[in-house]
Formats: sequence, structure tokens, C-alpha cells
Amino acid sequence: MERVVQTVKKSGAYLFNSTMGFFLLNVFFVWLKTYMVYQHDFSLGAKGPMQEFLLFFNPIPTAIILLSIGLYFKGRASYWTMLLMNLVQSIWLFSNILYYREFSDFLSLNIINSGSSAGNNLGKALGGIIDPTDFLVFADIIVLTLLIAFKLIHVNRHAVRRWVAGLTTLLGVALMFVGYGLSESDRSGLLVRTFDNNYIVKYLGLNEYAAYNIYKTQKTAEVKKQATPKNLEKIEKFVKSNNTIPNAQYYGTVKGKNVVMFHLESFQQFLIDYKVDGEPVTPNINRFYHDQNSLSFDNFYNQVGQGKTADAENMLENGLYGLASGAAMVNYGSTNTYQAVPNMLDQRGYTTAAFHGDVASFWNRDNTYKNWGYDYFFSKPFYKGANKDDYNIGYGMKDKIFLKDASQYLDQLPQPFYSKVITVTNHYPYDLDKKNISINKTDTGDKTVDGYVQTARYLDQAFGEFEQYLKKSGMYDNTVIVLYGDHYGISENHPKAIAKLMGKDSVTPYDLANWQKVPLIIHSPGLKGGIKHTYGGEIDVMPTLMHLLGISTADNIQFGQDLLAKNNKQVVPFRNGNFVSKNYVKYGGNYYVTSTGTQINPKEDPRAKAIIDNDQNYVNDSLTYSDQVQTGDLLRFHKLAGYKQDDPKNYSYKKNDTLKSLKDLEKKKPTSAMQKTGGKIPEYETNAPELGGEPQTIPEAVSSSQ
Repeated sequence: MERVVQTVKKSGAYLFNSTMGFFLLNVFFVWLKTYMVYQHDFSLGAKGPMQEFLLFFNPIPTAIILLSIGLYFKGRASYWTMLLMNLVQSIWLFSNILYYREFSDFLSLNIINSGSSAGNNLGKALGGIIDPTDFLVFADIIVLTLLIAFKLIHVNRHAVRRWVAGLTTLLGVALMFVGYGLSESDRSGLLVRTFDNNYIVKYLGLNEYAAYNIYKTQKTAEVKKQATPKNLEKIEKFVKSNNTIPNAQYYGTVKGKNVVMFHLESFQQFLIDYKVDGEPVTPNINRFYHDQNSLSFDNFYNQVGQGKTADAENMLENGLYGLASGAAMVNYGSTNTYQAVPNMLDQRGYTTAAFHGDVASFWNRDNTYKNWGYDYFFSKPFYKGANKDDYNIGYGMKDKIFLKDASQYLDQLPQPFYSKVITVTNHYPYDLDKKNISINKTDTGDKTVDGYVQTARYLDQAFGEFEQYLKKSGMYDNTVIVLYGDHYGISENHPKAIAKLMGKDSVTPYDLANWQKVPLIIHSPGLKGGIKHTYGGEIDVMPTLMHLLGISTADNIQFGQDLLAKNNKQVVPFRNGNFVSKNYVKYGGNYYVTSTGTQINPKEDPRAKAIIDNDQNYVNDSLTYSDQVQTGDLLRFHKLAGYKQDDPKNYSYKKNDTLKSLKDLEKKKPTSAMQKTGGKIPEYETNAPELGGEPQTIPEAVSSSQ
């Protein structure tokens, strides 16, 4: 017996100190930490024995393939190569943990390439995302390195035989094909008919997703070169067959009025009428939402993908969805042909301008806006004290200071104008200095979530001041104000906190689908308002607004539907292929009755299945055709009557050029608010403490949180 034990010990010691033993140890650790991250950090929705097995299995093939590279070397070179391959996979895993935690998606090549377009504030956001336990993905590398350094693992100086190394690599490749075959048996057409990156990772693995994404990105780059006018024919037919008929009661009711698109950063619908300690979080927006002259939509959803804010802008101003990977504004904004709202209105006599309190390059706006037909773009260099630390927080200037400075340029715009005002203070990580805090945090216990209501309250106050300015300046009565939330503020990766905010014990996929609601409020004095229950999303804003302005979109290539039209389908596609409709909800692989939240199995209800299949086909076609329009730059082949694509070279957003151009335009068209009042516009009033206002205070609690 003792001899057997000694034999086992020697065999174990030999394996531990052999090159193949070190290889197997690394494979085990890479598999273990990847699988643990799948279970703990990602919401992949594995269901049934097959999906659970694939989740368990899929880290192994690429771990074998990548780590086997070390087997082609000998001695220390072999061991260090394996550690390097382990490190590469660990960095990829770590990066996706952080990205997924905030965005519920995985990193893509386009997102990595466009990282610089997101400004220079990502480090601050990441600081709030990182959890100390995230660094455990590197623990095995540190331990193995120390074991080698202290010679507790002895480096085998003999090379592994080439045929052994080759067979090991082939084993990894074979296992990858086995995994793909099993995946196809459970979900046919996995790589050709999915819009959801979660499916790729769930079935094939995180590393396989990376390879697939790189391949898909490179293939997409070739699409534009090969596109022809014929590619547009099927899309035109689809768009025309799904056009809505404008509602005669509303068509043209705000014709010729100014438009202010007021961007409510990361603002979700649940904030409307929500209270903390008896205090309404957003009293100004609440009032605006319920105003008799406001068209407010309570079943309006964000539909963004990886591009987040950029996707929202693309939908609202072009009627095109965000891309499946990356952001269209970054990938195509500078080069594609568009039928954008600013350009269409510019050619109807409107002055067009965008306002943003950060650098012009954020999301490639400085190039994209020229292509969309914005006459002016007032970014950070245009505002006084924009570089003062106390005037900035997170992703740019504090909203109150930014809006006060932006007003001086809005005063000078010849009317009618179309303007977009982009706020940023209510952006993750929801930090706010004490002097600007006027409401308590929520008490979910989630540090990512609890400050959200404080920055939302600040945004609400900033909007209230801006609204008063419009009234005092004389522009209010002749202006359409469109308030919209661009995307969620609290991602679905905080289910416990979301449940507490909703007053529930737990949340279902149905709850998370409705968590994607954001506000849409269209307000103008004299507009017949009310709260509309139509199911719609950001893709629908363009035709709705254009029809209110009396401009037909019947010949446009756009994928939205007028929210006021009686023949609106009321189907809201999400970027990952899920959807909400007036009848059913598909979310997280589950199906629910929209009106009740009751979960159903469509296979057991032929009538429900027929409706769901029809809606799913519409969703898939909408997303596919929108992608084709953008990746192929197909609008260059489409002739829209009375519309001409502007040349970006005609625009300059440099401060000196802009101010000179604005002054020249005022002389040609003396219709600005400043000129109409003879320069006597009342001063913009703000209680921003940085500008001399009284610091904010938190009132005493009135009652418990709503």
C-alpha cells in the first residue's frame, strides 16, 4: 500500500512539474474563472441541460488552442508563453466583466476602436464599476508565476514532442466544432439569425464571440464596396408597406415653430412622479409630463445598442437603428449619406444647431453633425469657464451652468430653428458635489444605483430653469419642446436594487423589459395634449415630429412609425431582437402577455404564436434592413424629392468661424429672439452655487420612499 501511495505521489509530482502538467493546470484555471464569471457576472439566461452543458463546456476549446501555443517552445519560453496566453484571456475576461456590468453587453471591435470618441472621462466611470473581486481573474497567474519563481514548480527544459503539441491544438479545434454542432442542434442558424451577443457567448464562448465579432466587422467593411442600387429595392418595399398614415388631427399643428430637442441623459420613465422621503425627484418634469399642452407617452422605450446615446441620436434624427456592434455615428457618421431631420429642416428655412457641454469629438459628433446638416455645433470651447474644475463633473459641464451659457447662442439663432440640447450631469457614475444635492439617496444598498435620484433631481432643476428662460425670452409660445430619455440609467445588472425601487421582492424578465421605458414628452402651447398609451420607441420620434411639423415622411427610408397614427403597429424592436408589443413581450428568451405580465409558452397557444411570429418577423426585418442601409451606405442610391445631401465641407464648428457665420446670418435673417427684443432678453436665472446661487439643502423627510 505504501508503495502505491509513493507511486501516486511521484506521478503527481511528475505531472505537476512537466510541461504538459503546467499546460493542463493553466487550462483548468482559465476554464474555472471563465465559467465562474459566466455564472456570477454575466446574465446569459442558460436554460435546460444542453445550454447549461455548453456554458460549462465552451471555455475549454479556445483555452486549449491558445495555451497549446506554448507547447511549441521548450523550457522557460514554453512556460512563459502559456502564462502570456492565460494573461491575454484574463485581460479579455476582466474587460468584459466591467463593460457588461454597465452596458449588459460584450466588448466589440468597433467599441474598442471608437473608445477615443467617448471622451476622456471613462476612467472615472470605470472607477465606480470595478469591484475588488474582479481582480481574482488574475490570481492564478500571480500564483503560478510565484511558484515558478520560487522553484516550487520546476521548469521542464525538454520540449514537448511536436506531434503531441499538434494533436493538442487539433483537439481544441475539434472540441470547438463539437461545441458548434451542439449549439446548432439547440439553436439553428445561430450565427446568421441572432441579434443578441449573449447568445453567441452562451453557446460558443467569450473568446469565440471575439473571433466572430472581428470576422463580422471585417465582412461589414466590404459591404459598402459591393453595394448597388438593387440592394435598396427590397428595403424600399418593406418601408413603404409599413408606412403609417398621418393623423389628420395632429398633422401640421406645430408647423413653422421652433424645435428644441431636450436630451435627458440616462433618464428613465420610473422617475416620473417617483418620490424619495416624500419628495418628488423631478417636480418640473412631472408637471411638464402632465401639462394639458403636452403629448406624453407612458409606453415609450429606449432601443439603443452598444452606441447608447449615439444610437438614440441616430434613431431620433434619421429613423435608423443603432448597429448590432459599435456606434453608427463613429463608424459611418463622417462618410455615409443621410436623410437627417436637421438637413431636411435646414432646407425648409430652419436654422439648425446642437449644444453639448463636452468636447466636440465625443461620439464623433464634430464630423457626424456636419453630415446631418447642423449649421452650428456649440461644444465646450464656446462656454465661459468650461475648463474650470468646479464647472464640470463626470462627462462634461454641469447642466445648470451649461444651459445658462448655451442660452446666449440660442438667443441669436434666426427663427424658426431646430436645436438639440444634450445634458450630461445625470450620467453614470451619478456623482454630485454636496452643494448641488437637494434630495436624499435611495436606500437600495447598491452604490451604483443610490445616487441616481440626486443627479436626476439636479437635471430636473436645470430643465426648470431652462423652461423659464424660454418663457422670458419670448420663444416659448412659438417653440415645440421635445423631452426624451436616451437610455436606461440603471442597467438590468442590478436586479435587487431595481426590485427595491419598484417595490417588489424580485424582478422578472417582463419587469426588466418595462424597465427600458424612458420619457417622451412633446410640448407646445396650444397642442392638444394628454398621456398616450401607444407602444413605441425612439425609432418612432422622427416621423411623429415631422408629421406634427406638417412634413411627410412617406418617401423617406426610415424605420419608425408615427406614434399618433391610427395604423401604428405598436411593436417596439430592441436591438438584440427582443420586443415589446401591445399584445406580447419577448424578453430574455421568455414570452409574456403585455397587459398582465403572465408568462406564456407560444407553442401551446396557436393564436399567440401566430401573432408573436408575425411581430418577430417585423422586428428581424426592421433591424436587418436598417443595418443594410447603414453598412452599405444605401441612401446614396435613394433620391428624395426636394432633399439634397449637404457637403460636410460647407460647415466649420471652430469658434471664430461659427461666431462670424452666426453674425452674418443674423444680418440676412433678423428673426432671432435677441433681435426681436432689441437685445433686451432678461438674464438667465439659475441657482447654481458655482455662479453665486445658494447651495442646495436636503429637506426633512416627509414620508418613506415611494
